[in-house]
Amino acid sequence: MTFTPPTAEQLLALEVNAGIGELAESERFAAATPDLVAAIVEGIGNFAASEWAPLNRIGDTEGATLEDGVVTLPDGFAEAYRAYVEAGWNALAAPEEFGGQGLPFSLAACVTENLGAANMAFDLLPVLTVGSIEALLKHGSEEQQQRYLPRLVSGEWSGTMNLTEPQAGSDVGALRTTATPIEDGPHAGKYRIAGTKIYITWGEHELSGNIVHLVLARTPGAPSGSRGISLFIVPKFHVKPDGTAGERNDLRAVGLEHKLGINASPTCVMSYGDNDECIGELVGRENEGLRAMFTMMNHARINVGNQGVHIAERALQQACAYAADRVQSARAGSADKDPVAIVEHPDVRRMLLRMRALTEGARALLYYACGRVDRGALGDETAQARADLLVPMVKSWCTEIGSEVASLGIQVHGGMGFVEETGAAQHYRDARIAQIYEGTNGIQAADLVTRKLGMEGGGVLFALMDEIAGEAGDAPMLADLARDCRQIAEWMVSDASLDDKLGGSVPFQTMCAVCVAGWQLLRQQRALEGRGASGTLATTKPVVVRFFLDRIVPEARGLKAAATGGGALLYELSSEDLVA
Repeated sequence: MTFTPPTAEQLLALEVNAGIGELAESERFAAATPDLVAAIVEGIGNFAASEWAPLNRIGDTEGATLEDGVVTLPDGFAEAYRAYVEAGWNALAAPEEFGGQGLPFSLAACVTENLGAANMAFDLLPVLTVGSIEALLKHGSEEQQQRYLPRLVSGEWSGTMNLTEPQAGSDVGALRTTATPIEDGPHAGKYRIAGTKIYITWGEHELSGNIVHLVLARTPGAPSGSRGISLFIVPKFHVKPDGTAGERNDLRAVGLEHKLGINASPTCVMSYGDNDECIGELVGRENEGLRAMFTMMNHARINVGNQGVHIAERALQQACAYAADRVQSARAGSADKDPVAIVEHPDVRRMLLRMRALTEGARALLYYACGRVDRGALGDETAQARADLLVPMVKSWCTEIGSEVASLGIQVHGGMGFVEETGAAQHYRDARIAQIYEGTNGIQAADLVTRKLGMEGGGVLFALMDEIAGEAGDAPMLADLARDCRQIAEWMVSDASLDDKLGGSVPFQTMCAVCVAGWQLLRQQRALEGRGASGTLATTKPVVVRFFLDRIVPEARGLKAAATGGGALLYELSSEDLVA
């Protein structure tokens, strides 16, 4: 199945939801002119479709392999990554002083969407690198930035994030990896790193000239828990004074995880310091590593939400193509008893329209959040607060949508979706990880109802829901959903216990995300109507938006009872009885 970039939808989302025209009015993003934006969106779409999409299937069937510490990818991956670097796609949003183009994060999100829809497993490589760039921009020393960022920005080197350990899981504070200061010798002032990390995405490979691992570890005497964690740069190859890669550091991949999906992404078990000679350098100050890592994780969480969007888009395209081609049974109630393409049957249409509405809604939410991030980068504190509020919604709801749409894609295929030959199953298998990594969706919901809801005593969320209710106009169910979300938030802020909040956090998070997505879809429709648009988009958008508002929004309103049900029922059974 080929991939066709959804260029018109992406340009609309950039214009209406991200507000990229307004961003271009700032000095920082002045280069993001309409012509340049259109050229980038069309260019990355063509690149993704021609260079990365053809590798998606072989990446799934052959996957990454590990032998004697060396990870090998199927034929074509090295050439495709080289083409990506040479075209400058990795540098889009990075600062110009380090070789980037200084363009908005919103536009970089479009690059990620296209590359991920073409090949989700492959796209994880640059996604992690971009996160490393962000962490070093915010927390690295000037010397570290000069030494590492130019090659990370170009994509010549790649980056990783090393948090998880076998015994720690999501409890990062339980990690045991150590960092011992080096007092003298050629590495004086640096640290010896020792420990094991698991689930390290693209932790070892041969596609880039060096891999810059960002590793969380504990220094001697550090406080227990998350307060005692520090962040270290641990490169695969030591970096020489001229900035080029030198001798191999004492680290290696000792295993590859055998996964449900994203098989072309080498998810590594990494061992640091087997010979007590793994050298790392501190980023920022000791015991402040988690704060630095969260800089990387917030961008990573938005990009994981993007994965939900792009896997949904790929599954939608394949389901539409199959439904138009597969002929089976006569149309119910038709005088003509000849079989028709299954797209003519009501339930198949229901599934396809639902897939489209969810995908477009998730995209609208994603680009709206990215636009707030860009405004935050320009110094708009209100926009930054809203971006912070939206991050858990984007990560969680968009990834839930990715799985639902991929599952519906299998259903449209029927039995042909359950066998591997069609490729529909790959989208479902690939999508499932996005609900888990970078903080499970339950962790995102907990973040929403504790830290994010606590901003300004609930004021950040109240303002968002008031704005939606005020703009809903002729969409009364959307206005009602916004008021429901505000009411639940008020209860959580003022009366609910912590168990009550956490017990209702996931349905509440879904309600909020659907509300924002519906609002942003409505803005798209109004923008098209306002400029008298014609063509396919003008025809499909009103129907898609109406489906979302009339069918998906009421479903979200139905979650109110679950969101406010409290935590007591969850503990009616003892732990022993619950798992008996």
